[in-house]
Amino acid sequence: MSRSTPPDSPFLFETIEGPDFSLEMGARRDGLWPVAGTDEAGRGPLAGPVVAAAVILDPANIPEGLNDSKQLSITRREELFDIILSSSIVSIASSAAGRIDETDIRKASLDAMRRAVLGLSSRPALVLADGRDVPPGLPCQGKAVVKGDARSLSIAAASIVAKVARDRMMIRAGLVFPAYGFALHAGYATVRHRKALDTHGPCPLHRMSFRPLRQDGEEAPDDDFAAFP
Repeated sequence: MSRSTPPDSPFLFETIEGPDFSLEMGARRDGLWPVAGTDEAGRGPLAGPVVAAAVILDPANIPEGLNDSKQLSITRREELFDIILSSSIVSIASSAAGRIDETDIRKASLDAMRRAVLGLSSRPALVLADGRDVPPGLPCQGKAVVKGDARSLSIAAASIVAKVARDRMMIRAGLVFPAYGFALHAGYATVRHRKALDTHGPCPLHRMSFRPLRQDGEEAPDDDFAAFP
């Protein structure tokens, strides 16, 4: 008789079919209610803020089609953004480039998530946070959920709100600083963005602690630099 050994890295082998409400309902059975999901957008760009959202869904009125924002089209994200805001309790917060440079992208992201939770009009009993870290300073219990935007509907909703809010901020930023094309790439390191930096240098929205902007050539602690997805 053969025996199988559980893999030592379960997330490498686990198939996630899409977010559901099981984490939230489990918390409710444990007496933790309401539950908020929180997520951020914009860890990787060379410019602009990192934006976080916190969302408390109404279990009787959960929008259809919630998913990791990266799995949705721009049009569908925009549609769901409006639906989420009209049916749920939502709060948005951001950490600007200066804050990112003063600390690091991880700390700035977690602080934006904390402030988004604090901005909710109803205080949650539990916060489900996307990733491996619970934002410090929450007013309630917190739980880190790896790949949370693909596992929890509340986190998926927060990922959509954060992504759309940040994209809209970068469109407005493009009107103030038209040389960089922020409306097209949202501050990520596209070829056009790099060429604009070579020509015009950085503007006040650029993260000077990120490569290739960092003057000493060293990588900032926890630099989450990435190309435009």
